[in-house]
Amino acid sequence: MEVYALVGRRGTGKSHRAQLLAHQYGIDYLLDDGILIKGNQILAGRSAKRENTRYGAIKRALLHDDDHAQQLRDKLEELEPGKLLILATSERMAQVIAERLGLPHPQHYIHIEDIASPEAIEKARQMRDEENRHVIPLPTFTIKKEFPGYLIDPLRSFFSLPPEQTQRVALERSIVRPVYSNLGNFYITEHVVNDLVSNIVSEVPGVHKASRIEIKTEAGKMILNVDLIFSLDHLPPKNLYEISAEVQRKLKEELEYITGFYLDQINITAKKLHIDPR
Repeated sequence: MEVYALVGRRGTGKSHRAQLLAHQYGIDYLLDDGILIKGNQILAGRSAKRENTRYGAIKRALLHDDDHAQQLRDKLEELEPGKLLILATSERMAQVIAERLGLPHPQHYIHIEDIASPEAIEKARQMRDEENRHVIPLPTFTIKKEFPGYLIDPLRSFFSLPPEQTQRVALERSIVRPVYSNLGNFYITEHVVNDLVSNIVSEVPGVHKASRIEIKTEAGKMILNVDLIFSLDHLPPKNLYEISAEVQRKLKEELEYITGFYLDQINITAKKLHIDPR
């Protein structure tokens, strides 16, 4: 099976453009927020947008539930599709989903910035943040039973294909307001994130501890700054640059997996060397 991944931050319009992208690449099946879709049909799974909490939605989208993941695996084994498109907020999330499905990591990554203009992405984010409008790449009649009471309205639009393909494609989608979006925001306190960062970096060989952890947002982007103290007594056969790169990679993968946050930037600074006084 050839696995594709459409990658972009939450609310940047992935679900809005997924059908067109699948059409262009000849992909019949796509996996979006926990449901397997072909054309106008839900074939298996349960949408993360039906969850009561944002945390539950994150776990659902990551196929954290074994029964959910197994149902999707069984359906894919039955169908044996040639191509599958996975929607994810990061390349690592797409890889985790593929692993949960027993599939290879995606061979092709398509970033939302490659297929949508900055203006379109910003408009999609405003709709998500201000109006809690979430798009599902299915017609309204298909999902009425799936989302009783939370449907807003259908969405139908036309997209022009590249010059070599002159026809226009009509796509039907639905806008829903998930349950969790009406129940308030989901917060993780800063001290919890600090504890998570401290635990993750301490597991990397050659690192003594993190001496400073700073989380900040700039222009809507989340930035993590970490100062490290290295252990001179337990340095592996790597230089400090290689160890720092390993810390950066683990923080990106594990923090996004645990919290569901998207980290735009992780800055690692080597500050000190620790020597055991004994």
